[in-house]
Amino acid sequence: MELRDYLRGLRRHWIAILLMTMLGAAAGYGWTMLQTPVYVASASGLVQSTGQGDVGTQSLGDSLARSRVQSYLVIAGWTDVAQGVIDDLGLETTPEQLIQRVEVTNPPGTVILSVSAEANTAQGAKDLSEAWLRSMKTVIDDIEADGSADGNAPVTIISRESASVPTSPAFPDVQTALIVGGVLGFGFGVAFAMIRTASDRRIRNGDDAEQKTGVAVVGTIPLVPSLDPEHRLIDASASNSTGKNGTFAVSEALRSLRTNLQFMDVDHPPKTIVVTSPLPGDGKSTIACNLALTLAAAGTTVVLVDGDLRRSMVASIMGLPGGAGLSDVLAGRAALAEVLQRTPKSSNLLVLAAGSVPPNPSEVLGSERMHSLLSDLTKYATVIIDAPPLLPVTDGAVLAHQADGALVVVTLGKTTYDLLDKALDTLRKARGRALGIVLNKVPIRGADAATYSYEYRRDYTSPATEVTPATETPEAGQVENPAKEAELVPRAPSGQRGRRG
Repeated sequence: MELRDYLRGLRRHWIAILLMTMLGAAAGYGWTMLQTPVYVASASGLVQSTGQGDVGTQSLGDSLARSRVQSYLVIAGWTDVAQGVIDDLGLETTPEQLIQRVEVTNPPGTVILSVSAEANTAQGAKDLSEAWLRSMKTVIDDIEADGSADGNAPVTIISRESASVPTSPAFPDVQTALIVGGVLGFGFGVAFAMIRTASDRRIRNGDDAEQKTGVAVVGTIPLVPSLDPEHRLIDASASNSTGKNGTFAVSEALRSLRTNLQFMDVDHPPKTIVVTSPLPGDGKSTIACNLALTLAAAGTTVVLVDGDLRRSMVASIMGLPGGAGLSDVLAGRAALAEVLQRTPKSSNLLVLAAGSVPPNPSEVLGSERMHSLLSDLTKYATVIIDAPPLLPVTDGAVLAHQADGALVVVTLGKTTYDLLDKALDTLRKARGRALGIVLNKVPIRGADAATYSYEYRRDYTSPATEVTPATETPEAGQVENPAKEAELVPRAPSGQRGRRG
């Protein structure tokens, strides 16, 4: 994988990354709601000499106070101080536990003692810090008085700053929890995207498909919402390049596919083309019908054959009656000219429906009669065969052996490389030729979009004048001149003709 593949993976899974980031932030916020809040309040006291007198006496008292500060920091952690606070506030705890909630510090260069106390309520933190300062004063006064000749403490603690009620808890910090949770969620999201990208076996772009299979991608059909199961055909002969119902992208992609087929082998271009896919649902029938219309729009005589005798779709897509068709011709129940149908979509296109369902479709499609029929049709037209999928049944491989080659239609983002490899291997075992891969349902925008875009189509679009045809197009299902069709296409396939190479 290259860097661009990872970037595409991030683009493809951006919703998952966003959701995991939001989930991480929500988890961080939920964690703060489960924690017991801790409020911190601070009170300060001044270590000062109690002696009065001249300047010299005050200077000695100040030096004495400074010498006591470090000792008082140690006394602040005594259990006697904690017990005095418990008695003062009526707390239900032990001195050892209470000491863990208080911290006494001395700012450098000062004789100030600062008491920071923690509690689960703001008022409790304020009361604890002030009570601790009072209990320290009581304990220190007792110690200093016992060591004094006159029984009075020479140095004491004077409260100078009362604690204020904290407005917000010091723990947990909601903002920090949201940031940490969001960052962790984002990291998990990116890791998820990278793992999914590295383990993804679905076809995502044409370059990788060509590199891994060795078969060229000859067509990329974009996904257009207006092409739904009710409207599968495009107007291939429309002169206005904007296309009807926004199908310009599909029209241009089909023209590009037509060009690639025409120049695939200049000396011997394929005349009988099978359109198949690894599995059902890849849109092979829709592409076969639209490819036939696109070839016919260029002036080529085209015969569209429904070779899917199990689940025929061509007649339904083209809006023609099913009735008799290919199976009836091969069984000798009908002549070819009697079952060929014209479509109002194009005067150069003839459609051969599937006909009745035979009990042995594979044997019928692999018969000499089928080979002779295709040989006769190829003399007068380009033949497009809508074949069954390659993996569920063998019909598609049998038809590919009869034809010049097969176009394998895959769905971008759905078909896996394993399925495509099995389909191509099925073609090789049947001695069929893979003309190329057609990527279907390719998004125009997004991480899996084609490397080109149709967003600049307006630069090449201009209003076109509608041209009224000189003659009317025959109605669906009617052949304009049955005698002429019988002249161009033999009534019955000749089984004596040699097989076309």
